[in-house]
Amino acid sequence: MALKNEPKTPHHPAQDALRVLETVARHTTGVTDADITRETGLGSERLTTLLRMLRREGYVEQIADGAYVTGDALTRLASAHHHEEALRDQLQQTLDRLRDTVGAAVYISRYVDGEITVTQYADGPTTPAVNEWVDFRSCAHATAVGKSLLGQLDHNGRRDHLSRHKMARLTSRTITSDKLLLSRLESQPPTAPVLDLQEYAVGTVCAAVPITAGSTAGCLALSLPVEHAHRLRQAADTLNRNATRVLLSLAI
Repeated sequence: MALKNEPKTPHHPAQDALRVLETVARHTTGVTDADITRETGLGSERLTTLLRMLRREGYVEQIADGAYVTGDALTRLASAHHHEEALRDQLQQTLDRLRDTVGAAVYISRYVDGEITVTQYADGPTTPAVNEWVDFRSCAHATAVGKSLLGQLDHNGRRDHLSRHKMARLTSRTITSDKLLLSRLESQPPTAPVLDLQEYAVGTVCAAVPITAGSTAGCLALSLPVEHAHRLRQAADTLNRNATRVLLSLAI
């Protein structure tokens, strides 16, 4: 099973999960948790948490003698004739579970060729998606997704993006000063959730956390109706804790 190179910085738990997967994949007849610990250097408590997550996602299975082998999900991805479609289906299942966990619509976005792209999302009757009343590509300054992605660019990259997209006022809360926005992006901790408190649309609050697979900036986001704004920070923390599951799907 060939796995893509994992992100280099900052270190993300998905890197540890990938190391575990690679170790299990090398041992086609099964490998014990003790052997995985020895080969990866991970502590037993950390390994137990990762193996539990990998089993839940279907990437590994535990056989009768207690050893671990690759699971149906990983086998299916490795052998799929339409590999990209299989990856997308696996990622959608992960997003659907995450939507139910956080109780909000969730989104994956990437920064590709200088533009913001929402690549996949999961919503539902009780977890509605944001109404894209203004093209997300043109309003990075006003969305949690946009600010998270801009925050992963260097200073010149941020300025280049803002020079191509006017910072229009979408609500009374929208930041329209590039100086203020750049200052806030500079001071934003790299792994902390970025919030949108009705800056893009009245009636909607959002949060986004960075996820980077390879060299492409990406983020995982959620949206809530404003009447559920009291849940935003807790939901954002839950999103952050579960980002490994999504990043793993992107990195395989």
